[in-house]
Order: sequence, then C-alpha cells, then structure tokens
Amino acid sequence: MKQDPMEDTIIKGWTPTSWKDKPVKQIPEYPDPEILNRKFQQLKGLPPLVTSWEIDALKEKLSRVAQGKSFLLQGGDCAESFDAISSPKIVNMVKVLLQMSFILIHEMGVPVLRLGRIAGQYAKPRSNDFETVDGKEIHNYRGDLINGFKSESEIRMPDPERLIEGYHKAGLTLNFLRALSEEGFADLHHPEQWELDFMRNNEYYKEYEEMVTSITKAVRFVEAISPDTFSNLQKVDFYTSHEALNLYYDSAQTRKVPRKPGFYNLSAHMVWIGNRTRDLDGAHVEYFRGITNPVGIKIGPPYTIDETLKLIEKLNPSHESGKIVLITRFGKDKIEKELPGLIQAVRREGFPVVWSSDPMHGNTFNTDDDFKTRNFDHILDEIRSAFAIHRSEGSYLGAVHLEMTGDNVTECVGGAQGLNEKGLSKNYETFCDPRLNYEQSLEMAFLIAREWKKSYI
Repeated sequence: MKQDPMEDTIIKGWTPTSWKDKPVKQIPEYPDPEILNRKFQQLKGLPPLVTSWEIDALKEKLSRVAQGKSFLLQGGDCAESFDAISSPKIVNMVKVLLQMSFILIHEMGVPVLRLGRIAGQYAKPRSNDFETVDGKEIHNYRGDLINGFKSESEIRMPDPERLIEGYHKAGLTLNFLRALSEEGFADLHHPEQWELDFMRNNEYYKEYEEMVTSITKAVRFVEAISPDTFSNLQKVDFYTSHEALNLYYDSAQTRKVPRKPGFYNLSAHMVWIGNRTRDLDGAHVEYFRGITNPVGIKIGPPYTIDETLKLIEKLNPSHESGKIVLITRFGKDKIEKELPGLIQAVRREGFPVVWSSDPMHGNTFNTDDDFKTRNFDHILDEIRSAFAIHRSEGSYLGAVHLEMTGDNVTECVGGAQGLNEKGLSKNYETFCDPRLNYEQSLEMAFLIAREWKKSYI
C-alpha cells in the first residue's frame, strides 16, 4: 500500500514541537519558561476550534481554485485585538466579506470561497525586537497573542497567559461566525439586508442595486419552478485563517484525529507562513512541513526563485492539489519584473498551486504626519498587473489577499470618496498595518471582478 505523505513525514522525525530544535525567528523569549510550558500544556488539553472535516473540505475547494474553476477571497484584519472582539465588529466583517463575494459571484459567474483573516490573527512579525520609548528600551508590540499595545515595559513583556486568552477569544469569535453563517444572516432571499448605507454615496451604487434586484428575481424564479432547490440558501461556508507566527499557540493545537493520517492544526482551517519566517532550515518551515492543513506561503522581496521552489517542494512533496496557496506581495513597482519568472518556474516544476495576489504589503508608505498608509490606486495597480501577467503567462490568478475591515476606518487613502492624507486622523484605528474600509473594500471587489473578466471570459 502506498505510504501516506503525512505518515512519511512523521517517520522522518517530525512532531508538532520538532520546530524547537531549529532556529526560531519572530518569537520573543518568554521570561519564565516554566510558566510558558504550563500554559502550553493547558492549551494542548483544550478542545479543538475547528474540525478536520472542515479543513479537508477547504482543501478540496482550493483544489478547484487551482484548476481555474473557482475563486478565493481572503481578507480581514491586519492583527485582531482582544479588546476589539465584539458582535458589531464581527458582524461588519462578515457583512463586507459576504457583500464582496456577492459582487464577485455575480460578476464572475464562478463559486467564491470566503476565507477570513479572523479568529486567530493575533500575532504580527516585527523588524526589531525592541523600541525606545522616552529613553527606555522596551519590547516591540507583536500582537495581543504575545504582549500588550501600551508603551509600558510590563505590558510589552511577552506573557504566556495570552496563549490561553487568544484561544478563548478565537473560540468566541468562531461561535458567533458559525451562528451568523448558518442561521440566515446570508439568506439570499433577503439580499437587501446586506446593503450598507454608505454605499449610496459610491459611484457603483446603481450597479450594486441592480445586482441585488437581479439575484432576488433569479431566486424567486427558480423557487417557483423548484421549491426545494434553495433550501440551503440561508447558509454559507466561511473559513478562518491566520499567520502561524507564534508556534507555541499553533503547535499546542496540532493533533492527530481518529481514523485519519497525519496531524491537523485545529486552530484554523488554513494557516500561512510569512515573508520573514520562510527560511528553509528555520523553525516555521519545520512546523509547516508536517501539518495536513492547506498552507499559504507569502512571497516577496527579498526572495529567490530557487529557494521558493525548494520551499514548495518541502511543504508539499506529494504535489497535492489544494495544499499550497502561493501569495505574492511584490509591490506595484516590482511585480512586472518579479512575477513572470516565478510563474514560469512553478509551472516548470509542475506544482499545482493556488496563485493569490496580496497587493497590500508591497505598497505601504508613511505620510509626512507619520501615518502608515496605503494608496487605493497603488493596490489596484498591483492587482491589475497581477491579472495581466498571469493572463500573459497562461496562468490562473485565483485569489486575492486583502487587509480590510468591516468598520468605516480612515487608514488607506484614495478610492471613490477620495480620502486624502489629511483625513487619515479622523478614524485611524489599526495597531499595525492600514486596512481598506467598508466602501473601499466593496469598490475593490467591483474592480477585481472586472480585471478577472478581462483575463478569463
């Protein structure tokens, strides 16, 4: 009988904690190893947040994306804050993701997967371990899973209790997400409930309104001739993802499940490896090579094509379709130079990846007032270039990866409403990277759909 690739990985010495024997990046040193181990063991004993069946279902759907038969919309917060976990914020995030997928499905005519950066996106990489505040060196803020945001040395100290708090916050978020997605929140019989008031001020509002009317008529027509066909229209599939940065958190929730080979990370349906933690001999790659989940790989400068190919091979030696989502983040000024060669090399090796464009991380800049921001037009430029390059190379760009929020923040400049740099201070909330707001996200969905149609219809 053929050896399962995950079982083969286990034979080669992989365990959920074998990463500890490798060089570790982006995980600060905890002050008390004994307390850390105690909290790690506590987390290991808690129930899983997601199921292996959900993870396998997502992987199968991602395989269809890789084949050009579907599209993946991945979006959400840069970094979730424990304090910001509330029903209005979760509702707004689900609303805007649903609306965006609603737009994409209507315009593109293919199934759309919804994958949130939610219920676990609590940690962020940093360029430096420390910063100086009022002449005193303190730990940099690395997300609520590791330390607190306030600029005080005690609050910035890495705290293993936050591993447990993160688990509980993720559990509460997931519980509400499932209730929303299963009990009528996304009911296509009432798509008008998805409308957000500010859309009325957008140049695309009339098109949006026409789509709502079109889908309502279609639902009523099909129901009239086949009453049972739409019995499941009150429910949607909604998956979760986060960067598996704090390996104590993710490895504690990585387990075998009955009657299935391999190990599943049961904290999220998909996890991704960041641009700063993909060293071939590093701790994060060691961890990722052993899990059964679909995994994302962020690729951007600095990188080499050779190392990228070796990384894909290491994480997916069996060339399983739906396993790897390759998320490129070059920036609008570098993508035309960098992306074509990468596409050609991946095709040459026969890797069945899902190609995704992250147009956010390569297009960040600081204003004169020291606001970290992104320009809507720059984001769109990279998306347009990505579609054009994939079209030219005969490849399928099947996903976008956006940092966005369901709240009406002022963090990215541009868009139809013309937010400028002076307006950023009005409602700038992010602790880390700037996000598209409600209206910018919906506008971006229209424009993404148009670029997709240019390439694949």
